Amino acid sequence: MDLTSRVAVSASARAIATLVCKESCVLAGMDTAEAVFREVDGALRWSAKAKDGERIGIGQVVAEIEGSARGILTGERCALNFLQRLSGVATQTAAYVEAVHGTKAKILDTRKTTPGLRALERQAVRAGGGSNHRTGLYDGILIKENHQALMAPGGLKEAIRRAREEFPDCPLVVEADSVELAEKLFHEPLDRILLDNLSAEQVAQVVKKRKALRVEMELEASGGVTPRRAMELAHAGVEWISVGALTHSARAIDFSLDIRPLG
Repeated sequence: MDLTSRVAVSASARAIATLVCKESCVLAGMDTAEAVFREVDGALRWSAKAKDGERIGIGQVVAEIEGSARGILTGERCALNFLQRLSGVATQTAAYVEAVHGTKAKILDTRKTTPGLRALERQAVRAGGGSNHRTGLYDGILIKENHQALMAPGGLKEAIRRAREEFPDCPLVVEADSVELAEKLFHEPLDRILLDNLSAEQVAQVVKKRKALRVEMELEASGGVTPRRAMELAHAGVEWISVGALTHSARAIDFSLDIRPLG
């Protein structure tokens, strides 16, 4: 219950409000913002003026809400929070996508998401032009450095065999933190090798080896990826670049709600 609106605004008061973007961005979270107002008061009228994925300018109105003044005020902050957070993710993603423009590389998100918001943040990544990695631990096998650290000699080869035997339809990726390991993995039945924290020069070396072996296995790069590093990795020849910063370091975009009485 919104106690402030209850004591300050008449139950019969009606109003119209606009959601305004205060800085340039890539918009995301419109369906979620609308759902907030519908949850607060199903009689509120929502009119979208823009859609997810659009580039929005300063001062642009993205939606209009009409109906109970109390209802609009109650939903205001929650709706704005979603718009600000998700548009921040989309805008951050778009910057990385632009950095690799003209190459074959695609930008991937990671599981470094806000607790409870993974599905929404993944949607925002798509709005920004990025692609989604695995959703969780259940829809893809990624044998990372920490898994390998716990294996006995020969354990990695055995884990790959078991993965293919027990989960033949599941994507199988193995992390390599060196050129030498990556080159060995070209001889395994993998879908993709994740090159973690390798320099662009080292990545290019792995790409060159793949070409020499005539292997069609995809390559992904990760580790401290900035837009500049993304560009360098893309030009080195990988198909995928995973970036935790899309979600764990996205800055919220400034939106406001402007309201005026009706009648």
